[in-house]
Amino acid sequence: MITPRPRSQFAFLLASVICLSLCAVPRLDSAEKALKLTLRSRPASATRAHSRATETLESWDPAKTALIICDMWDDHWCRSASQRVAELAGPLNETVNIARQKGVFIIHAPSTCTGFYANTPQRRRAQEAPYSPAPIPLATSERWGTAWCWTDPKREAVLPIDDSDMGCDCVPKKCAIREAWTREIASIEISGSDAITDNGQETWNLLTQRGIQNVILCGVHLNMCVLGRPFAIRQMVKLGKRVALMRDMTDTMYNPERPPGVSHYDGTDLVIGHVEAHWCPSFVSTDLTGKPAFRFKNDPRKR
Repeated sequence: MITPRPRSQFAFLLASVICLSLCAVPRLDSAEKALKLTLRSRPASATRAHSRATETLESWDPAKTALIICDMWDDHWCRSASQRVAELAGPLNETVNIARQKGVFIIHAPSTCTGFYANTPQRRRAQEAPYSPAPIPLATSERWGTAWCWTDPKREAVLPIDDSDMGCDCVPKKCAIREAWTREIASIEISGSDAITDNGQETWNLLTQRGIQNVILCGVHLNMCVLGRPFAIRQMVKLGKRVALMRDMTDTMYNPERPPGVSHYDGTDLVIGHVEAHWCPSFVSTDLTGKPAFRFKNDPRKR
């Protein structure tokens, strides 16, 4: 005769089975959670005639990675630039959402417009991050309302495009320069876990607070703000961060009527090559999304 077990024993056995089952579920290790980035670089001697590139596959820990969105404003004094930002914003927002889900820290950096976000949790997160002294002096000289990292002749050649006319490519008449922006374009979502700043010290504080070693830059405009802002490529590289440009999620201010006389999109590619040769590697959003890289609809080149 089998003696029935007390109900408490059955409960204990059931709990044990559930525990063993849960323990048997495979957990994602750090290698599986890592960002798999195909990073493209060029030798420092690269020119238009000498532009060979090399690619390396790297794994970045998303918990130690930040993605900074540079100057994706709601409007721009150049109509063409504004239209391209609006076109880029949707695919960029999708990419940023995926990066956020993977554990990447998102920083929105709409320069000169952070006052629009005063008293929001995301703005306060940047303002209230504990102060951390930077290992080098941060950029202080100003351009367009914020501190600026100027071209460094010790490290880079002159830019491969002439943007001395400020790069408006509208035809037949160029646009008048004005401060048209008031905020980041609304089609880019700002999550509760994100931060908002255009300040170099605040950016450094946020990165230090989270132990972030890797920084992804995207947004506009590559030949100006994405290189020169106090939170952007030149500054982050000089601060010792591992930096990468998301090259399909950027644009330049370049007028094809100026040297070297190539299309706007070829001009952007030349600046990307300049960055890859002198500052940091680049990758495409495909590495985060698994989808084809973004291209502007008016880009006439073969796909």
